[in-house]
Amino acid sequence: MSETTNKPSSHRGTAKNVLKAIVRHENAVLLLVLIGMIGGLAGFTGGTFVKPANVVNVILQSAERGIAAVGQTFVILTAGIDVSVGGVALMALILGALLMKGTAGIPVGPMAVVLLFGVGVGCFSGSLVSRLGIPALIVTLGVWEASHGAAFLMSGGETIWDLPEFISYIGQGRIAGIPIPVIMFIVIAVVGYFVLQHTTYGRSIYAVGGNSVSAWLSGIRVKNIQFSVYVISGFLAALAGLIIMGRVGCASTVTAGGLELDSIAATVVGGVSLMGGRGNIIGVVIGTIIISVIRNGMNIVGLHPAYHSIVKGMVIIIAVVIDYLRRR
Repeated sequence: MSETTNKPSSHRGTAKNVLKAIVRHENAVLLLVLIGMIGGLAGFTGGTFVKPANVVNVILQSAERGIAAVGQTFVILTAGIDVSVGGVALMALILGALLMKGTAGIPVGPMAVVLLFGVGVGCFSGSLVSRLGIPALIVTLGVWEASHGAAFLMSGGETIWDLPEFISYIGQGRIAGIPIPVIMFIVIAVVGYFVLQHTTYGRSIYAVGGNSVSAWLSGIRVKNIQFSVYVISGFLAALAGLIIMGRVGCASTVTAGGLELDSIAATVVGGVSLMGGRGNIIGVVIGTIIISVIRNGMNIVGLHPAYHSIVKGMVIIIAVVIDYLRRR
């Protein structure tokens, strides 16, 4: 009799332990939130949200913004921030469009210039932050503003068309049925995960974000690490700009709008602490998809664009508050 009576409590105990394990695992919680959101939007929109064409659209949006979010992750893990991502992507795609306009074939030179531009901006921001100790927010905000102004001057505020077919192929083409931007995002996310989790450089990034003084005392070149993450972010922002340009087939001053906020939101929602030293790429990938689902869901429902910024802002605030409470 005693064995029979103990079985239900034993099952309850096991279920409780499993539930605790899931709740403690941040990525599992994020995945459950994502599944819940998809299910809720599918029901609310009468199945429109989960139609194949819309699912592909969500995945493509996740890919181009996720690439920038991976670069943002490296920066935020060091307790920095890069709000210049949108400006760098915009300047990169305007510069690229002007260099490629009317050309044929594979524009290797212009693409190299665009990516080097991203690296150069990263070097500039990284130098001011790591060598002169200027707050990252001030530096990258200034770069964002300057990039927007320069992009407008270069384009004259007009949309640039007549781009090479290869650029459209990068943004819209497929390999084995998989969109090229998605393949690039997966490769970059895998490489980012490997670097952060399985290399000395990755461990140094976490150490600098956790406590830069302790990291310096343990022999880590803190300034070099801080410098390098902005270079990575600049490079990936420029690459995201090229992909966005290829997907829409043109370049204008509104093409990469909101990329900086989306990359920060995806990173923070993905569990990366704004205080540095905590988070992982898997969470950022899930966070990126969550942000894309929110954006896409609001578009389908027909909410005014002003509400998009309100919702994303509230999502970032909630994520930061949760992170702060966890830290305490």
